[in-house]
Amino acid sequence: MRLDLFLKKTCVLAQRTAAREACDAGAVHVNGLPAKASHALRAGDRVALHLARRELEICVLEIPAGNVAKRDAGRYVQVLRDELRPANDFL
Repeated sequence: MRLDLFLKKTCVLAQRTAAREACDAGAVHVNGLPAKASHALRAGDRVALHLARRELEICVLEIPAGNVAKRDAGRYVQVLRDELRPANDFL
């Protein structure tokens, strides 16, 4: 499954467009390497997202076959690290 589609279906990011833009900006890494939105994910891959206010690292447990209910999204990913960055109030 494509990286951008996986991030959207598992509710890691709210929109597929946001996932694609994060990949294009170089903010998404798979197994330590920058990844394109079209990167094919497999179970066991580690995905790191370096967003404006959040650092998130997940492990892909399973690739969903179809649509995923929000309550079932945790079945497909394991959160390894989730850190919020402080806001820069002076900017």
